[in-house]
Amino acid sequence: MAQNVLITGANRGIGLELARQWHQRGDQVIAVCRQPSEELQGLGVRIIDGIDVTRGEEVQRMAEALGDERIDLLYNNAGILLDESLENMNFATMEQQFEVNTLGPLHVTHAVLGNMGEGAKIGLMTSRMGSIADNDSGGRYGYRMSKAALNAAGKSLSVDLKPRGIAVAILHPGYVRTEMTQGRGHITPDEAAERLVQRMDELNLENTGTFWHSDGSVLPW
Repeated sequence: MAQNVLITGANRGIGLELARQWHQRGDQVIAVCRQPSEELQGLGVRIIDGIDVTRGEEVQRMAEALGDERIDLLYNNAGILLDESLENMNFATMEQQFEVNTLGPLHVTHAVLGNMGEGAKIGLMTSRMGSIADNDSGGRYGYRMSKAALNAAGKSLSVDLKPRGIAVAILHPGYVRTEMTQGRGHITPDEAAERLVQRMDELNLENTGTFWHSDGSVLPW
């Protein structure tokens, strides 16, 4: 049976590849973004554009566009990576990353919970850089803190939603060659998306709330 899959940040990079791969599997994809790319428009999926996950009125408009449509799988992919160091501490960019990377996914999730029932799944695109135990290089204050906070939110969601039969995955995609990483990385977006789809396939109420690398290994908090 085809799933209804909602993906944020679906206009490029990993989000675009997730949309492509779920669509190719025969699932019904709803791609959410601020501005659709030509590549996304060419997939033939449903697009809800003009949505900035940091703006409450736009997230509400997305929810209204969905109506009572069932959502089987929500993938919170929208995110940004900015850079701060001890020598260049920019609190404005740190706040911006919290808005997009932490509060955005939580806002979207809360807005569509009414469309999700027993058996539904939620994926949160986090990062290994949000691991406190794994931090041996410092820096990237805003990104690290925003992803660590997202991990905490994801864990709480997994506990609170388990009685409703909804499972939550907290997922690091790997070091992926995208615009965000300026083309640096170990794997391509399509390789990352393939792994992430597999992790979501394997997600259930027994392993809900796990912090995974896309290769299937469990990451330290």
